Parts: sequence; C-alpha cells; structure tokens
Amino acid sequence: MKVFFRTIHLYLSLAAGIVIFCSCLTGTMLVFEKEIEHTLHPKLYYVRAAATRVPLEQMINAALKQVPKAKLASAMVYNDAARTVEIGLIVPEKKGKKGSAAQAEKGRPAAAQGDKDKKTKEADRANLSVFVNPYTGQVTGQYSRRQSFLYSAEMFHRFLLAGKDSLGDWVVSISTLLFLFILITGVILWWPKTKNVMKQRLKIKWGGSTKRLVHDLHLVTGFYTSIFLIVIALTGLIMTFKLANQALFAITGSKLVKEQPKTPQSKYQAGAKALKVDAALQAVAAQTALADYYTVRVPKDSLAVYSINILPKGAVETTADTYYVDQYSGGIAGAQLFAAKSLGQRVRAYVKPVHTGSVYGLPTKIISFVVCLLSLIFPVTGVMMWLNRTRKKTKTYRKLELV
Repeated sequence: MKVFFRTIHLYLSLAAGIVIFCSCLTGTMLVFEKEIEHTLHPKLYYVRAAATRVPLEQMINAALKQVPKAKLASAMVYNDAARTVEIGLIVPEKKGKKGSAAQAEKGRPAAAQGDKDKKTKEADRANLSVFVNPYTGQVTGQYSRRQSFLYSAEMFHRFLLAGKDSLGDWVVSISTLLFLFILITGVILWWPKTKNVMKQRLKIKWGGSTKRLVHDLHLVTGFYTSIFLIVIALTGLIMTFKLANQALFAITGSKLVKEQPKTPQSKYQAGAKALKVDAALQAVAAQTALADYYTVRVPKDSLAVYSINILPKGAVETTADTYYVDQYSGGIAGAQLFAAKSLGQRVRAYVKPVHTGSVYGLPTKIISFVVCLLSLIFPVTGVMMWLNRTRKKTKTYRKLELV
C-alpha cells in the first residue's frame, strides 16, 4: 500500500513542486508585510501625539487637495495616538494600462461576473493611500500598495502575476489542491511501524551522511509542519474553489448567502444638508472609542448612508461590525454585527487570517513564517532523494547487465 502512496506522492510533487515552492516562498515574504512596510516607511504611519486632533473632514480635504482628480474611497482612523489617519483615494488609471496590478483587478468578464454589486465594489476600491497627521492636518506622504514589491509578491502568490481567473490563477489553485494530497500521502508514508523507527523519525541525525541528512530534513521537518501546512492548504482552497467554500457552510449547517444584504438608505429631506463626517460619527462614538480602528465611507448620493466599519480592540481584522448612519438625521439607519452572522459566516471570516497567520497576532505570524520557511526544504530535499534513488537504480541495472 505504501508503494502506491509513494508513487502518488512522487508524481504529484514533480508536477506541482515548482509552483508550491514559489507559493511558499512568496507566502513567507507576505507574513510580515505590514511590519515590513511600517519599518521601511515609519514617517507615513507614525507621528508624535499631541493634545488635540483636527476634524476628520479637514484631513479628508487635505488629502483630496494633494490629488485633485482623485475621489474619496474611505478614511481609516486608529485609536493609537501615534498613528496617522489613512485616507484611501481612487485615482483614475490610464486607459490601456498593463501590468500585474491592472491584471489582478480585471476580474471576470461582465457576463460571468455575477451581479453588479461586485463590479461596483471593485471600482470603489482605493488604489492610493494618503497619510495625514491627525494633530496638524498636514499630509505626511502618499503610498500606492499596487506599485510595491510585496504587492507583486502577493499577485505572484495568488495568480503567478496573470490576474484573477487566468491560467496562472488555475495553476496555483490546482497546485494547492495537489499540495494537500502531497501532505496527506507524506504523513501516511512517514507513519512508522515500530516505536524504534518512530524515535528515528522524530529527530534529525545531524552527524550522519549527506543522504541521511537530506532524508531526515525531508521526513522530520515534514512531520512537524504537516498539520500547519494542511490547514494553510485547506484555507487556501476555501478561498479559491466555490465547492470548498460551499462545503464549509454545509459542515457548519449554515446557509450560503450569495448576495450581500441591502444597504439601508437615508431618509431624504428636501432642502436639508448632509451632515459632515465628524457629526455623523457621533452616532457611533461609544463603539469607535473601544475600537482598534474604524473606517468611514461617505455617502455617494442623496439617498446613501455613512458606512462605518468598526474593529473592536483585540479582534481579528475580518470580524468588524458595520454601522450605517443617516446622512441627514445622524441616526443609526442599520447595522451588520459580526456576532449576529451565521456560524458559517463567522467561521468563513477567520479563513483568511488563519491562512496568513495573522489570526492571533505576532505569535501565529511567527509560527506561520517558520512553517512557510521550513516548507521550502521539501521540494529541494524531495528532488535530491528522487535523484539519489534514480542513480541507485541505474547503477543496479548496469551491474545486472554486466553479469
């Protein structure tokens, strides 16, 4: 039976090994993306705290003056006194623009995309961040993530730089599925028959021969990281394949919601002026005071509402609550609370943080980084072991021919 699993393990590894290696390498880079960016550009993210802050409306206007042709997408405000306010802007891109960033945002053709809400959401996504000092109202700098190296690394990690629903997207997706089978067959092949063999497979014999060292690096590190890598592969599949996503909701006994709930509207008042951002925020002042950060989206027309996304302190970034504020009365027009969502929706919200290692902050990021780093060993040692066996078989055949 193990011969069968060894054959599957070998050929699947040879078929997807290069893509898996590249995915693990780029995944390792992306674990500490935020920390890297904050270290490289500290003046963008941090300022000296002062006693009073200027109105958010003033910060938004300062950002828009920096980029006259841009439209406001959102404003992200941190409760950390040392953090700048991030104003997300939508800057019109030149027609016919090419490259990984443009390719990635293409999405599906209109006929296959589904509903118009998804297209609108893509169009409303900020492509430039302007950082503003909340105490002086002065712009500290601009940053386009789409032009950064780490963004390119993410696009390579997800689509091989080819864009969503491209051949590269499918290659990565299928390789992730194969990786899951490789990990499962690897655990089966590792499983020892006796306790003495188990002791050998739980530690690396550093003083052994080169072949023994390669063998131990492949088997021992594979065993210790297999559970983590299986989780990473499974979460990747859930984000990639509709069937895997549907299976998650079926397992949790929840109904898969294909469309987002309708956003409430403001009660239009003839002759009335819309409230400024700071006035609208008063409706959720108690919630924002207890948040790590909150994101504000302003109304797009006379019937729209203020959309305020609030992440409670210590919560996972995908578990925020959303409040809708009437732009005329300043009252709460509705809310989408994370706690009120179905079990399937709540579990689904944790899929990406688990995949990236950010679910419990720095401790899980370190684990994810180490696991991804160690996973780079498997394709290399696996090929070395395969070549050693191939050479050994060749020598055996030659000896038999001579006899």
